[in-house]
Parts: sequence; structure tokens; C-alpha cells
Amino acid sequence: MNEPPSLFEVDDASRPLADRLRPRTLADVVGQDHLLAEDAPIGRMVAAQRLVSMVLWGPPGCGKTTVARLLAEQTNLAFEPLSATFSGVADLRKVFQVAQRRRELGQGTLLFVDEIHRFNRAQQDSFLPYVEDGTIVLVGATTENPSFELNGALLSRCQVFVLNRLDTAALGTLVGRAETLLGAPSPLDDDARRAVLAMADGDGRYLLNMIEQVQTLPAPVDSAALAAAVQKRAPLYDKAQEGHYNLISALHKSMRGSDPDAALYWLARMLDGGEDPLFIARRITRFATEDIGMADPGAVQQALAAWDVYQRLGSPEGELAIAQAVLYLATAPKSIGVYRGFNKAHAAARRTGSLMPPAHILNAPTRLMKDLGYGKGYQYDPDADTGFSGANYFPEGMPRETFYEPTTGGYERAITERLRHWAQLRSDREAANDSTTADDSTAADDA
Repeated sequence: MNEPPSLFEVDDASRPLADRLRPRTLADVVGQDHLLAEDAPIGRMVAAQRLVSMVLWGPPGCGKTTVARLLAEQTNLAFEPLSATFSGVADLRKVFQVAQRRRELGQGTLLFVDEIHRFNRAQQDSFLPYVEDGTIVLVGATTENPSFELNGALLSRCQVFVLNRLDTAALGTLVGRAETLLGAPSPLDDDARRAVLAMADGDGRYLLNMIEQVQTLPAPVDSAALAAAVQKRAPLYDKAQEGHYNLISALHKSMRGSDPDAALYWLARMLDGGEDPLFIARRITRFATEDIGMADPGAVQQALAAWDVYQRLGSPEGELAIAQAVLYLATAPKSIGVYRGFNKAHAAARRTGSLMPPAHILNAPTRLMKDLGYGKGYQYDPDADTGFSGANYFPEGMPRETFYEPTTGGYERAITERLRHWAQLRSDREAANDSTTADDSTAADDA
């Protein structure tokens, strides 16, 4: 098979900037130090010259293909690239045959499969014997959750590494490298530069394409000139790739930033570009629970209602319901208290293992369970004087932790006051119990 172009080719001005700026070593890759640093998982493999098969999971433009190429370069493996979009079992057989012949000559093969999640189960199963016996080192790249898209047999033979979307610092590094390569500073003024970094949304390839587009414009390029240039560069919305991810991110962040006008704009851009309205309905429903939550519990109902209305009416009438929901969400109070609280609870659950609930809140349907103390001392809160017993519902021996921290905005303001009131009642109850315990102890000593 044809060998891929070397990463060490002389720069050619006719090649896209993103291609000319491809990192030459793993140390040049930005934003992925958690995997590629010398003391990180992949970095240690490269140092030992011993790669395992892996799946690189991350958003577009984070460096998955580049990392795979460099892994082959730095471990002296032949690089065989395939795209799952354009390849089938016959293509895989050819690669496996070539890899077997190489292996007989003492040469290893790194098989890189882009969009590996697009292979069906039978195609994925075809990798198994060759991964198992070491004929190939498989490096798959995917933007989709491997747990959902790859079968268990293949996943059990691969390590999954999550690549980060590029943060502002990493994107800024790329801009600096572009300016050095082009031999001129970017014509963007400070506001436009910040806008470019935000519009890139963690996608290094998209960022460099924008930089290349504006580099020929007369300086200074302000936000208005940038918007005009970018719009000319990409007037069409590609609902399968970069435009899809960039615009849904713009919609999401506009709603989070409580900017209803910007949110409507990005919604219109997506719908005009042919985006599936049901995809948008799903995303705004997620937004309602993740970014609003208990600050306005009605937000998720508005999102679900828009979803339902669109399914009943279709386009274009049903799109108005989605627009209404977007406006509701953009103007609603924001809180990630539920999101953060749930993540903290997950962490605590993993940390504490299999602790049993306290016996007093367990049902006791059998005599043995009653004899073991199940349900003993349970207090029915609605019968308490304050409607709140203050009993402990955490496992015995586990200190109380605060996971949910409501804000003071929207409906959560009332929740904050209610939780504060209950905390005081619980504290008073604990103090009373301590006093009773002390009195009992004194009485016992006197006796």
C-alpha cells in the first residue's frame, strides 16, 4: 500500500496552514499533556517503545490523527491509515495481509482507523485476531462515545484515551506558531483575537483555517471584519462535521450567557443549514437540566414540550416551538447546582464503595429483618411537628456531605432558605441528642 506523506516534508505554501503546522513530535502536540507527557500513559509507552492497541476519543480538531501518525514515527512502526467511512472488510484483509508480511520481516504495523465507530459489529470483529496476536497495533479515532459505538470484545483489547478539546492556552499557542510560520503577526485586534479563539470552540484545525483566511486582510481586523470574513469563508453549514459542532456550541453558549438574540441567530443558522430540528430539541433538553436545573424546574418541561410539538407538527411550523423554548432557556435563571451535585455524589459513591443504608430506613418484611433492627426507630417526617425529623439517611460511619449547593437565583433562592432551615433543625436535634446522651451517662455514673 502507498506510504503516507512524511511529517517531515518541506513546507509547501500551497498546502493548508493546518497541514503545514502539523506537529513534528509528540512534544509539539498541544493540549494533550495528560496523555503525551513523559510521565503520562502514552508518553510512557513511547519511551518504552511498546504500544498497546488504543482508541483515541475526542472532539474534531484535537489532534487524534496527528497523534496516531507520530506514534508510528516515534516507535518505528509502519503507518497504515484507513477511514471507516470509505473502507470495508476487503480493505481490512489487504491491510492485515501486508501487516503479516511485514511482521515476518521484523517490521511492526500501526493501523490507524479514522471514525472507527462507523464500522459495523462484523467489521469490528475482524480486528480481533490480529490485535490479539500482535500483527497490528490498532489505533482507532472517534468523536463518539466508545462505550456505545464499539463492541465489548474490541474494547476489551484496547485502551481508551480521552483527548481534550483545546483550551484557550493551547489555541493561543497555535496562533503563535501560525504567526511564526507566516512571518507576520496576526492582523486581528484584541477583541477579534478573542472572538477567533471562542469561535474555534476547542478545534485547532478550524482555528488555523480561520487564521489563514484573515491573514490576507488589511490590519487591524476588528470583530465586524472578522465576522464578514468568516462568513465568506464558510457560507454553507456542514451538519455532519465542523459547522455542526461549532454552531451547536454557539447556540448552547449563547443560551448559557443569557443572550436570547444571539441564541435565536445561531438557531436560525442551524435550521437554515439543514440541521435536524430533533437534534436541536435533544440538545436544548440537555441544556435545561444541565445549565438551569432547579433554578427553574419548568425549563425542562418547556424543552420537552417543544420536542413534542415539533414531532406533532414537523417543519416549518414546529420550529417555532423550538424557538420559543430557546428563548425561555436563554432568559431563565442559570444554575449548575444539580450538575455539580450529581458529579460530587458520583465521586462519593465510587469512593465509599458498598456501604449499607442505615438500618432504620430499611423495610422489614420478615421477622428476621425486624430482629436485625431493620426499620427500628424510623421517623415518619410528615408526622413530625415541623414536618422534618432530621434523621440521618447516609450510611452509618459516613460523615454527612453536601453535594447540592443551590444558588440564590430563581427558584433555588427558596430552596436555599429551606435547606438552611432544615440544617438548623438538624443541628438542634443533634445537640438535643448529645445532651440526652450526656444526661444518661451521668445518671448511670451516679447509680
